Amino acid sequence: MSLVKCLGFATLPCGCVVGRYREVTSHREIVYVEEKGPRCEVHGHRRNHTVLPALQERRPVPLSVARAS
Repeated sequence: MSLVKCLGFATLPCGCVVGRYREVTSHREIVYVEEKGPRCEVHGHRRNHTVLPALQERRPVPLSVARAS
């Protein structure tokens, strides 16, 4: 168990409430589901479990630029 600092709370479009925390020692950000929304159908949203933060959009590399080594 590690010491964490609360960064804030947010409500997801599905109705779940998540809390964002930062570990004091490693500065890693953690997102926990605090309350599951009443109509949420996402299996991964379980109370008191972590969820992955939204991944940033990645652009594919055009084939003309990619090189084989």
